[in-house]
Amino acid sequence: MALDISDQSFKDEVLSSNEPVLVDFWAEWCGPCRSLTPIVEELSEEFKGKVKVAKIDIDTNQEVSVEYGIRNIPTLLFFKNGQVVDKVVGVQSKEKLAEKMQALL
Repeated sequence: MALDISDQSFKDEVLSSNEPVLVDFWAEWCGPCRSLTPIVEELSEEFKGKVKVAKIDIDTNQEVSVEYGIRNIPTLLFFKNGQVVDKVVGVQSKEKLAEKMQALL
């Protein structure tokens, strides 16, 4: 299950994480975000213990969204050692996202 994070927990959960992190920037009203959710959830199970998967609602957590220049959603940012190493905007296939997650390991 993907972890719900906020502006307040972002630093601890993502930037200070010992494992790579995939962060899904989304919003309740966003149709494409909702269609990506089951894929993100499946990947969080498949990569459990290897890559942390987190979701952040841009409507209630604008600080982090602004800091990382999120203009379109869904946007997925891939973090390793607290740094963004990859970025995907829009709905992608599970295979493509799995490849990117594998590259973090």
